[in-house]
Amino acid sequence: MFKFSLSIQVLVVAVLLTSCDFSNKNQKTEAIAQNEKNINEKQPNIIYILADDLGYGDLSCYGQDKFKTPNIDKLASQGMLFSQHYSGSTVCAPSRSALLTGMHTGHTVVRGNKEMQPEGQYPIPDNTYTLAEVMKKAGYKTGAFGKWGLGYPGSEGDPISQGFDEFYGYNCQRLGHHYYPDHLWSNNDSIVLKGNAGLSKTEYAPSLIHDKTMEFIEQNKSKPFFLYVASIIPHAELAAPEALMEKYRNKFLPEKKFKGVDSGPDYRKGSYASQNESHAAFVAMIDLLDQQVGEIMDKVEELGIADNTIIIFTSDNGPHKEGGADPKYFDSNGPFKGTKRDLYEGGIRVPMIAKWPGKIKPGSKSELVSAFWDIFPTFTDITGVDTPKNIDGISMLPELLGNKAEQVKHKYLYWEFHEKGGRQAVRMGDWKAVKYNVLKTPDTPLELYNLTNDLGETNNVAAQFPDVVEELEAIFKEARTPSDVFTFSQETFLNVD
Repeated sequence: MFKFSLSIQVLVVAVLLTSCDFSNKNQKTEAIAQNEKNINEKQPNIIYILADDLGYGDLSCYGQDKFKTPNIDKLASQGMLFSQHYSGSTVCAPSRSALLTGMHTGHTVVRGNKEMQPEGQYPIPDNTYTLAEVMKKAGYKTGAFGKWGLGYPGSEGDPISQGFDEFYGYNCQRLGHHYYPDHLWSNNDSIVLKGNAGLSKTEYAPSLIHDKTMEFIEQNKSKPFFLYVASIIPHAELAAPEALMEKYRNKFLPEKKFKGVDSGPDYRKGSYASQNESHAAFVAMIDLLDQQVGEIMDKVEELGIADNTIIIFTSDNGPHKEGGADPKYFDSNGPFKGTKRDLYEGGIRVPMIAKWPGKIKPGSKSELVSAFWDIFPTFTDITGVDTPKNIDGISMLPELLGNKAEQVKHKYLYWEFHEKGGRQAVRMGDWKAVKYNVLKTPDTPLELYNLTNDLGETNNVAAQFPDVVEELEAIFKEARTPSDVFTFSQETFLNVD
């Protein structure tokens, strides 16, 4: 009896000890899981999708009524739609430079389109602290897919030298004029597209780039990642796969024809190809862009990471008129004056949509006056990395989270454009000042508009508000620092982007 009781006691103690061990292991496992959850909550994945030359009015959620963009509209319904967001510039390279450096075009390192031969653009210097480098510092895997335009292959401005772990797409924005190019870049390797040899057109670059984008998401689903999707759609040339062309053929009449370069030594060197159905091609391209945005949204849902992923969609400047594009027909600049290369609202005010489940209120709208250079400090704020002191951006995180009372606002926004005789613009509150031909006539008087009641910038009220003019004239002078490369004293840059 005694032996049996002792055995029972030993068994009970063993069970208790085992239970304690299991309990400790469970607690440890739960603690690890909670820690990983906390880390993930602090470090959400970030997907930044940048369309190329997409106008404010080219999305149905922003008023487009000739065609629909259902996936981007869905993104807007699940997040926040910005009505007063501005691009970094009115053309490609400086706009991207403003985005990646957090500085406007009076300070950022690349302030215009400057071509390098045989391929690429003027490079961001090695000592530039880019958004991608910040994200790497925060422990993110970084990838760029699409168009670069900030440093020729192998230069210090190459994306792999500026903080991106992976790159696939067009290094050169001039060669990005072609949707069936003879090569793309994968990191530092030139990838020949055999299906586009000679005059053949079988490998559609935006689809190839999208496939690599989806692979990046899949491969990095278990770690925080920063994905920069720099689409070339809907930049000229106007070209889309036949299945999509057939979908829209004869639906946007009368069609607009464009005669371009379809053979010879200049073929695929920058000059646009011909397009006899420009309207159908334009809509087909945006349809494809919309599908790709939808597929990115579906992928993060499928992988179970949607609740910890921020998706931002925007455009690098206003709508273009090249290669047969017809912004007037589609009302691509919405209620605004001007298009790409203008510093009126139509050239620089762009759509922006941000989705962050559990953080950004679905279906919300923001009237915050913001710009590309605000993205840098917003992401440092989100990831907990120190924000550089010398940038122009202001974090938009309070606005995104619905804390409008805590949102710091800009005193002014500034742009300069180094082509078309030189152009400058400032927005200060509801005032918008624009100067054209400043390289030829430095003392040219500014145009002044009140955007509260004159969104179309049709009524120049400079003569009525001399005090405002004086204040804005001072900003034009103080807002920029000199650049040895982008001197803003003569037109030295090829008009290629």
